[in-house]
Amino acid sequence: MIEALNTYFLGILCALCFVCGLFFLRYWRLASDRFFLFFAIAFWSLGLNWALLVGRDPRDEYTPYYYLLRLFAFLLIVAAIVDKNRRSSSSE
Repeated sequence: MIEALNTYFLGILCALCFVCGLFFLRYWRLASDRFFLFFAIAFWSLGLNWALLVGRDPRDEYTPYYYLLRLFAFLLIVAAIVDKNRRSSSSE
């Protein structure tokens, strides 16, 4: 029961990350701002992370490979914020 519920929620997380990535990709096309592209890639990376966890033993989540994918996504978000702040401060 718990494993089925875990798989269900991981599927929801994957789908929502994919949809969030599509929204940010659309905003990137409209605004041509790298900030939105970075966020789209970060959300797709998080979705991929949760997709890889589907059907695996929940204890496998603590292997370093999953953490590296999450780290990449969060560092990409930080890089997007820093890049946006640098560009806005240099244009003033």
